Amino acid sequence: MKIYFCGSIRGGRDDVHVYRRLVHKLQSYGCVLTEHVCNTELTDTGEAAALEDRVIHDRDVAWLQESDVIVAEVTQPSLGVGYELGRAVDMKKTVLCLFRPSSGRTLSAMIRGAVDGERFQVVDYSEDVLEKVLDEFFVNLKNASEKSQS
Repeated sequence: MKIYFCGSIRGGRDDVHVYRRLVHKLQSYGCVLTEHVCNTELTDTGEAAALEDRVIHDRDVAWLQESDVIVAEVTQPSLGVGYELGRAVDMKKTVLCLFRPSSGRTLSAMIRGAVDGERFQVVDYSEDVLEKVLDEFFVNLKNASEKSQS
């Protein structure tokens, strides 16, 4: 399984420790195409020093197309993550958005309002249940896949 992980880069790196945990757990389900998002050395300037914006955009859109599922940590507001989610919806990808209410933030209505019960889900979570939330999501994803194949 190919997993596209979304997390804020230029929007702020405050949650990189959460991204790191998420990516490590996601690697137990498949190949994380965007594991660089959890790199603690990556700053809010992103990969700008090494790559042009157009190269980053085109690479990431190609990874979105290639992915089987998208998992996004959406607590830290990010224009890039919002864009990726919009493209994923347009591509009819299965999306899981994870939001921590304990942050004191309010999730955008454009994200929470996109929930459709099937392809697009938003789960409010706390860090102590993160692994459980992911396990549940991937078990349900596997069961749905097996059901549709039979």
